[in-house]
Amino acid sequence: MKNLTKAFSLVLLFGILQSPLIGHAEVKIGFVSTERIVKEAESAKLAEKKLVAEFSKREKELFDLSSEIKSESVKLDKEALTLSESIRAVRQKRLLELERDFQRKRSAFQEDLNVRKNEEMQKLLERANKAIKDVAIKDKFDIIFQDAVYASPSLDITTKVLEALKANP
Repeated sequence: MKNLTKAFSLVLLFGILQSPLIGHAEVKIGFVSTERIVKEAESAKLAEKKLVAEFSKREKELFDLSSEIKSESVKLDKEALTLSESIRAVRQKRLLELERDFQRKRSAFQEDLNVRKNEEMQKLLERANKAIKDVAIKDKFDIIFQDAVYASPSLDITTKVLEALKANP
C-alpha cells in the first residue's frame, strides 16, 4: 500500500510538472538521504555517545552476570559426578535462577535501549526535517524528496542539510 501511494504520488507529480498550466516555469527539485544524515550528522554521533554512556553500566552488569553463569556452569559440569545429589540439585537450581535473572535483565535492557534509541532518532529526524525545510525555503526549492530509489547527484542536497544541522545544534 505504501509503495502504491508513493508510485501514485510520483505519477501525479510528473503529470503536474508536464501540465500546460505549469508552462515553461522551472521547477527546482532536491533530494536528501536520511541514511547519510543518520550516519554523518554530529548530533547523531553525540546521541550515540550519550546512549553508550547511559547504558554502559547495565551492559557491564549483564556481561558480568553472563560470565558468572558460564563459570558456574563449567564448575558444575566438572564437579557433577563427585557431588551428592542434594548439592548438585541446589547448584543446578541456583544456576537456573541466575539464567532466568540474566534473561529478564537482558530483555529489560534491550527494551529500554530500543526505546531510548527511538527517542533519540525521533529528535534527530525532527531536527533534520526542520533543517530540510530551512534549506528548501532559503534556496527556493519547490519540492524535496527523501530516500528515493535513485536520485541524480546533482539533486542531492544532503550536504547542505548536514551543514544546516551543524550550524543550528
